[in-house]
Amino acid sequence: MKAIFENSLLVRAILCLCAWYHEGAIAHFFARIREAYADSRFRRLWERFCAAPPCTTANSGYARIAAALRRLVVCIGTAVQNSLIYRLCLAVWRPIVRVTEDGFVGRALRFAGMRGLLLICLAMYLPLDYFIRLAANAGYLPSFIASGWDEMLMLAAACYLLWHTAMKRAPLQLRTTPVDAYLILFIAVGFFLMCAVSPYPSIALAGYRAVVEYLFWFFLVTRLIEDDRDFAIFYGALIAMALCIALHGIYQFIIAAPIPASWVSQTEQNVRTRVYSLTGSPNIMGSLLVLFAPMVAGLAYYSRKMWVKVLAVCGTGMMCMCCIFTFSKGAWGGLVVAVLVFAIFLDRRLIALMGVAGCGALLAIPSIANRITYMFTSDYAAASQRAGRMVRWATGLDLLHESNPLLGFGLGRFGGAVAMQNKIIEQNEEFSYFYMDNYYLKTLVEMGYVGLIAFIILLVGMSLWCLRSIGRTKLCETDRTRVLAVSLFSGMCGVMVHCYFENIFEVPYMMAYFWSMAAAVLYLGYFRKKRKA
Repeated sequence: MKAIFENSLLVRAILCLCAWYHEGAIAHFFARIREAYADSRFRRLWERFCAAPPCTTANSGYARIAAALRRLVVCIGTAVQNSLIYRLCLAVWRPIVRVTEDGFVGRALRFAGMRGLLLICLAMYLPLDYFIRLAANAGYLPSFIASGWDEMLMLAAACYLLWHTAMKRAPLQLRTTPVDAYLILFIAVGFFLMCAVSPYPSIALAGYRAVVEYLFWFFLVTRLIEDDRDFAIFYGALIAMALCIALHGIYQFIIAAPIPASWVSQTEQNVRTRVYSLTGSPNIMGSLLVLFAPMVAGLAYYSRKMWVKVLAVCGTGMMCMCCIFTFSKGAWGGLVVAVLVFAIFLDRRLIALMGVAGCGALLAIPSIANRITYMFTSDYAAASQRAGRMVRWATGLDLLHESNPLLGFGLGRFGGAVAMQNKIIEQNEEFSYFYMDNYYLKTLVEMGYVGLIAFIILLVGMSLWCLRSIGRTKLCETDRTRVLAVSLFSGMCGVMVHCYFENIFEVPYMMAYFWSMAAAVLYLGYFRKKRKA
């Protein structure tokens, strides 16, 4: 079987292509860059950039406040431990633990720990949200659970961290990061704008909540991931969830799942279906795959086991195919950016492979080529100006300049989910509610130039410190941590690009995943700790 495989036409063609690549001008070009990089000024600048420590020393006011709060929580915990009520509760709790430790719950807690279970629940945000809402609609669960279970999970994580710290079980190292400052700045700016521009206070509060609530997952995950075991559980759970969603999407493409007519234009009727799985939207489905496909690809570079490499390559191909089947042009652009970032840090040959795979997809699936070429036709321009992104963006900008360009039209009033649920402006021929299909422009319309600048500062600051975190990780035979950090960050870069074409962060689980992954990248660079045996 091995001889047949090695002598097959496909294997010989691949070997010929590899030989051609290594002997060609492209490989020599990259080799010269690699040789020159060792003594280059760029390398010295990059190493100096990555060597910058996080501004969390004792001289930092934010770090001193965090340390004072920690000491306060520990003092409260000490008082609780010495109380009679705590001792009585402990006397009741210990027999329960002894009875349940051999059951399923006890084994799960021993394997993953409470932190691991919380991280698994966060990783399974999308399927949990889908099935909880499905059960609520069928009458099996109260409606308040469907609308508030994610807040309950966030509250449970916060309570666990407080208890963990109070009982002196949390790491002594403070988990404060410079990204905290950018997040607090944006949250404070949003609060100011909510108070300054709020003709409808309840709607402004709902809009503010939708914008900032899920940012708090960054603070929680930074402290939930204490060691490599917690990170592995979170990373593995995310990959398992994403692969199941991709499989379901390919199944939808095979059976040609029915879709609304509005998802394709009149000139794209040859598109038989657009996959959406549990997300309900092909655009969000594509963004989800862009976020997680590099993580699966990273396993092929991280693991030394051949069967893991093969499964990771197959899983990556499946997720890329599913992303293509969403027929989301914005997701395709985000995937290209994610592959470029991944390739620049780890393997530049992937750029050529992406080009070959893209040409193959164009030739094998004519509807992809038709959808791309349609973007450059006069029909597409006319449709976009009549009822597409162009007219929506123009309407949003007109609304901004008619109100207050500096402070915006008001949180929750236009361009997002809150505005669609609360249509407080009387609609007429000149005004109608719709999604902005550009999260940055939606932020500009609702929060003005002040809010958009704060949001851009947040994303740029987060990206810079993620790059520093990647630079502090290792890439050698014994430690390939950089592969995992790059895999997480490249998917995040793809989503940030896709946000220019869709309201990606309007979806709660997308924002929760994004900021949780940012916290995981910073863990790898600044807080990594191997679990003791």
